[in-house]
Amino acid sequence: MPSGTRAANRAAMESEIRRLGREHLRTAGAAGLSLRAIARDLGVVSSAVYRYVPSRDDLLTMLLVEAYSDLADHVEHSVSTIPVDRYRERLRAATRALRTWAVDDPSRWALLYGSPVPGYAAPAEQTVGPGTRVVAMLIGELARAEAAGALRVDDVEVPGQLSGDLVAIRDEFGVGLSDAGAVVATTLWSTTVGAISLEVFGQYGADTFNHPGELFAAIVGRALAPVIA
Repeated sequence: MPSGTRAANRAAMESEIRRLGREHLRTAGAAGLSLRAIARDLGVVSSAVYRYVPSRDDLLTMLLVEAYSDLADHVEHSVSTIPVDRYRERLRAATRALRTWAVDDPSRWALLYGSPVPGYAAPAEQTVGPGTRVVAMLIGELARAEAAGALRVDDVEVPGQLSGDLVAIRDEFGVGLSDAGAVVATTLWSTTVGAISLEVFGQYGADTFNHPGELFAAIVGRALAPVIA
């Protein structure tokens, strides 16, 4: 068989395994993923699947990387047409895109930001890059806003012992953000992820908020209060 055909067949099989993996996330959750169950759905013996995905942990890693990448692509696309000096508008669009993606696919949001899967540790060399694309974009937007004088941080308190952690964040993402700016960025990220998770996982209660999109916009608006442009 020509090598091109083999490569195409392998890509097609891996794509089908990922598709079934996403289906099983919706029905069984991340902890319930099983390569044997996927093999049954494919109509093949388990050993045929193991040639492409050696273990359940490899499947989880594959699905994590795919989900992180899909989410980041969705967020980046949402801000791509907004002028680069419209910081608040770009950040609002980014957070809305995060929520939309999560509400549309709660099982994959749970894979990324839900409870850890027992017995699984995500390999950093494969997942950190895709997993930090969105937060890197948000931090970058806030760093540019601060550099342009569009970030109000005079009243942001920074506990002394926190400064070392904030230096590490700046170094990791290669941005010139002040300590106060880094607190604003962390507030935005933790508030956004927390608000989405409360909604997606039903933690507000079934009948508490009839307009969750408006609630989310209000919460993010509060977190964005220091951004003035």
